[in-house]
Amino acid sequence: MRDVRLILVLVLALSIIVIGGVAIPMLLSLTTPGEVSVSRPEAQAAPKDLEPLPPVPEGLDRLSERFRAVAKHIRPAVVAIGVSKKVEASPWPFGDEFFRRFFGRRFPGPGGERKFERRGLGSGVIVSPDGYILTNNHVVAEADEITVKLSDGREFGAEVIGTDPPSEIAVVQIETDGDLPVAKLGNDEAMEVGDWVLAVGAPFGLEQTVTSGIISATGRHGVGITEYENFIQTDAAINPGNSGGPLVNMHGEVVGINTAIASRSGGYMGIGFAVPINMARKVMGRLVEEGEVVRGWLGVSIQPLTPEMAESMDISEKKGVLVSQVFDDTPAAEAGIRPGDLVLEFNGKKVSEPNELQSAVAWTKPGTKAKVILIRDGKRKTVTVEIARRPERLETARTRTGTGGGPAQLEELGLRVADVTPEARQRYGYEPGQGVLITGVERGSLASRAELEPGMLILQAGGRNVKSVDDLEKVLEEADLSRGLPLLVRAGDRQLFVLLKKR
Repeated sequence: MRDVRLILVLVLALSIIVIGGVAIPMLLSLTTPGEVSVSRPEAQAAPKDLEPLPPVPEGLDRLSERFRAVAKHIRPAVVAIGVSKKVEASPWPFGDEFFRRFFGRRFPGPGGERKFERRGLGSGVIVSPDGYILTNNHVVAEADEITVKLSDGREFGAEVIGTDPPSEIAVVQIETDGDLPVAKLGNDEAMEVGDWVLAVGAPFGLEQTVTSGIISATGRHGVGITEYENFIQTDAAINPGNSGGPLVNMHGEVVGINTAIASRSGGYMGIGFAVPINMARKVMGRLVEEGEVVRGWLGVSIQPLTPEMAESMDISEKKGVLVSQVFDDTPAAEAGIRPGDLVLEFNGKKVSEPNELQSAVAWTKPGTKAKVILIRDGKRKTVTVEIARRPERLETARTRTGTGGGPAQLEELGLRVADVTPEARQRYGYEPGQGVLITGVERGSLASRAELEPGMLILQAGGRNVKSVDDLEKVLEEADLSRGLPLLVRAGDRQLFVLLKKR
């Protein structure tokens, strides 16, 4: 009996093992995820080749190759310039001004003034085996230490040979054994709008950066960057740190020194300016040979001739530079040049814009006797002027505002005027009988559109001197405002022509 029970137990155990071996895997298959099968969307079922590109346009590879060749050629001559200057700062958290304002004097801080080092970055280009490097004045001006880093990683201390703020050009020099890569200087006058150029430098400290673009304009002036402006404008990307680097043509020649950008954000926005290399070359020559740039001076204020101004002044010439003021005891005054003269040529060179005459005079050696061809009262006239040295400091115009006494209302012009009284003389510095004082300008009037302002003095109207309100009113009675009435006005120490004209 015991054996029977043992056999039954063994059979039951065997049955349980067999059943478990089948049932357990089935249960696990229901609770445990198996191999995941991925189904591809119909759109990706079969990979397709991209559409074949058309053949590369003839010449495109050559242009790319040219960019590479020019970049490879010029980069060894482009350097990164690091500058440092020690400056002093107030030890007080609110600055010295806080104490000056509230206590009327300055208090020394604990430990005295704090000194720290201000650093800057710029670019330059090697232009001589002697180690001369062209860069911008604002890159190295007032620097205590200058470090030049070459493309091969070598670093040198540099010495400032000379700076010229009016042109924004500076020259520094490094001492080497003469194994320097030297850039070739080109001729910016051969460049035209649309020509390809490369800008090379260290924007944001990123050395040996190359950007490409075209020349978008030449002869840019009136930008307000420097005193002597004749910029090359380019859309090649120029950013902070590019200043002083070269602008290069497709022959690998330097045609400009990158100087500034037109930007609302401080970064690149598509317009950059470079000093033409011909100007930079002249400045460098003077700085290396003489240590400074001595410029010629005529002693006049000038402005462009507009078609409306030419018509109103009976000037048949379409181009020229209008003289608006002649300073006392200057070469122009001694030569008999007058306000209202239209300068056509200076020393054999035709001038049609103020910057052209300014540049021609500036590069004339002081003591030179130059012939000036001009138009006066419709007649051509030649005068000889002996150029003087430009004063280091020129008087600046000061525009004063206010009202004088006894005004007369000129309703058609939107202008209030008065004779120069002793009170007005004391306030503005003008002399009685010198002209007619503007005391008010109506918004939106002819006078307002001509940019006349209270405090200006009208010296001439229609080419006639006006010493009183009566004189001015007589001229106005005969004037044809539809044709235009030119006024010679004075603002502080500056004179200029403006045009009153009905639209």
